[in-house]
Amino acid sequence: MEKGEITRLCLIRHGETDWNAQLRIQGHRDMPLNANGLAQAEAVGQALSGQHFDTIVSSDLLRARQTAQPLLAARGLVLQLEPGLRERNFGCCEGMTISEIEAESPQIAAAMAARHPDYVLPEGESLQQLFDRVMLSVAALAQRCAGQCVAVVAHGGVLEMIYRRVHGLALQPPRSFALPNASINWLVVSGEQWTFESWAETAHLGDIPIAPVVTRI
Repeated sequence: MEKGEITRLCLIRHGETDWNAQLRIQGHRDMPLNANGLAQAEAVGQALSGQHFDTIVSSDLLRARQTAQPLLAARGLVLQLEPGLRERNFGCCEGMTISEIEAESPQIAAAMAARHPDYVLPEGESLQQLFDRVMLSVAALAQRCAGQCVAVVAHGGVLEMIYRRVHGLALQPPRSFALPNASINWLVVSGEQWTFESWAETAHLGDIPIAPVVTRI
């Protein structure tokens, strides 16, 4: 990326899945959108129908790819898949609710709640590993698409890492900001400077329900 060159990233969290509605941790599990999530994806596509995109990128997980599909309509673009934008790997905790983890594995639940950045979940990854992976992926994407406007469909954990990087927030404090399904967030990247133009836009969803978000992870 040349000095002063700006890349605009439209960051979109995937639509709702059944596990979102049930507050189950998904991680790398390849869950499809439910009916509500498909409606949210269509609403995202309609909201951005007049927006020019040079490139559309998605996590390779199904729920993200499905959310990206309405963006591809009438644009003639091929969806670019980026495994580095996957959700955090929650290992043995995937498919469980926080209450189930607390009942079955209280030590793991306590470690998750403490949010030590270097704590690696059994069969999974740490917050620090997630942060490093996301930073590398986004920086490489901004470099590859320098000067472009890019739609990026990813996950709550991925967007959280970007938010913390922009605002200089440490990884350990609990999340205190919104991360709704199918929300639209605009990020401007100019070299090492990352700035949000907007965060957690949901007006386009209208009366479509928005599931609560698991916050204690």
